[in-house]
Amino acid sequence: MTYLKNEILEILLEDSRTTPAQMAVMLGVSEKEIESAVSELEKDRVIVKYNTMIDRDKTDESLVEALIEVRVTPQRDRGFDEIARRIYRFPEVRSVYLMSGGYDLMVLTEGKTLKQVAFFVAEKLSTIEGVISTATHFVLKKYKDDGVVFDEESDNRLAVTP
Repeated sequence: MTYLKNEILEILLEDSRTTPAQMAVMLGVSEKEIESAVSELEKDRVIVKYNTMIDRDKTDESLVEALIEVRVTPQRDRGFDEIARRIYRFPEVRSVYLMSGGYDLMVLTEGKTLKQVAFFVAEKLSTIEGVISTATHFVLKKYKDDGVVFDEESDNRLAVTP
């Protein structure tokens, strides 16, 4: 991948609202070059989606998020992939990761209520063939997500000097 494309990706990771004109100034190239590179990145599915991050604590909408540790028995000739595919197809599932350590898959899920998430785990996730066990951890408060600090308070302590 070219230097220009890498730089564009870094800028968009920081703020996906950055316009081609702004990037052109930042990188010292033409706006047309930026648009062409972004178009190629989208076509090649390097850029898959542009996201908006919302601090849900500042909205009227409540959302329950849970991290679920899933232990599975991998399927012959398919490994963990087939079970992961079955899991990520559920609309409640935001992310699925293959993990090392004490469990195999980490599933990030969300629902409108605690009961809805619990129902998903009990009725949908744990009933999948090959799922051995689950351990659900509910998110109580987000301090930092994807590099963004949500709970920023000024430090009013006095400096300690020798």
